[in-house]
This record gives sequence, C-alpha cells and structure tokens, in this order.
Amino acid sequence: MPNFGTPELILILILVLVLFGGRKIPEIMRGLGQGMREFRKASTEATKEINKLAEEEPAEDAVKDESKDESKDEDTPA
Repeated sequence: MPNFGTPELILILILVLVLFGGRKIPEIMRGLGQGMREFRKASTEATKEINKLAEEEPAEDAVKDESKDESKDEDTPA
C-alpha cells in the first residue's frame, strides 16, 4: 500500500470537495457513521448470541439421544 504524504492528502481532499460539494460531504459522513454503528451493533449481538449458545448445557433430548445410540452399540455383536 502506498504511503500518502501531506500533498497527496490535500489533493484528495480537494478532489472530494469538488466532486461532492460542501453540503453533501457531511451527509455522506453521517451515513458512513450510521452504517459503521449498525455494523458494530450487529457484530456485537452476534458474538453475544454465539457465546450464549456455547455456554448453554445441551438439551436433555440430545443427551437422551446420545444414550440411546450408546446402548445400540452395546447390543450389536462385533
């Protein structure tokens, strides 16, 4: 990735200002901020949900199914 110096950054800012205008830039930045906030919120909620599911004990039905599978293995001759 190229290193940008001060002259390059000033040129980029001038081009953005010319392309979008002074009134449109705050709206664009506001939209970017809201999008980043929503993304962060969604990723935090997803992480919490995954952690919650990982910490839960297995349901009793799943434990019963596993014990049935083990008893079937014992009944079959080798």
